Amino acid sequence: MANKASSILVTGGTQGMGYHCTRAIAGQCPDTLVVIASRTDPNDAAATINKALNQSNVEFMPLDLSFLSKVRDFAKRWEAEKRPPIQALVFNAAGQWPGVVEYTDDGIEKNFAVNHLGHALLFHLLAGKLVGDARIVVVSSGVHDPEMGWGMIPNWTTAEEMARPSKESEKRSNGMDRYAASKVANILWMLALSRRLSASSAHANKTVVAFDPGLMPGTGLQRNWSWFARWLIANVLPKMVPLLRVVWNQNIHLSEESGESLAWLVVGEEVRGKGIYYEGRMEQKTAVVTRDEGLQEDLWGWTVERVSEGREEREAFGRLD
Repeated sequence: MANKASSILVTGGTQGMGYHCTRAIAGQCPDTLVVIASRTDPNDAAATINKALNQSNVEFMPLDLSFLSKVRDFAKRWEAEKRPPIQALVFNAAGQWPGVVEYTDDGIEKNFAVNHLGHALLFHLLAGKLVGDARIVVVSSGVHDPEMGWGMIPNWTTAEEMARPSKESEKRSNGMDRYAASKVANILWMLALSRRLSASSAHANKTVVAFDPGLMPGTGLQRNWSWFARWLIANVLPKMVPLLRVVWNQNIHLSEESGESLAWLVVGEEVRGKGIYYEGRMEQKTAVVTRDEGLQEDLWGWTVERVSEGREEREAFGRLD
């Protein structure tokens, strides 16, 4: 692959919205290296996009966000292979564990680990590679806000309780509510990061925003659901999107549509600022719970403490070195 002046990293860019986002970015930025990072790339997404665009600027790197050690391995490989400076980090990868509480090998509830903690560590490890006006785009979801009517209740208390729920919480909660809580974490972390970037002269020109893609039938997000639910979501619901918008909620989209909107946040010239939450391409308010600075700081401090290895790294992450 030819040398590129800068790079864009999209986690989970091998299928669904992430794939369509990556394809849109690669087409608009042919001189930028676009790296898609996921556990696997079974359909050879990078090669497929390169062939479709008659380009060679998309590349795949394996990344498993459920293991903090593997996130570190990814960052070490990025450094060793001397990737170009990072123009944008797109934290798109996500998973849903809808049943009983499941934990990663690091002892973290899986929705929380993959959807928040792995990405947070990845940011800290790659922060020194960001260009001065880099963008950080965090994919959240409208399910973080019970008032949006998606039927999920995040029940946010503290970062520790969300990451390592007590036995009583395990009994009371369900997997989809825990997924919604991980989307609360995305917003809280984005707002805490926004405040820190704004206060730092070295990072003042960076953009950090969060994105709600809406409900998207047919993506790989439900890979841990039952086979029948996966079949229904992949084969029936996408054909019903126009009807669902009329009878249920306007914020329902095909993955292609949401992918285009996500790409706009990543490379659109008019997108600037910090701490903004977008539903599609429209600015929206976040849930009341996410506006609590005390909860933002609780999550930020807990996250830095949990992902750091030793005092030196903890201090560096705290300073955004």
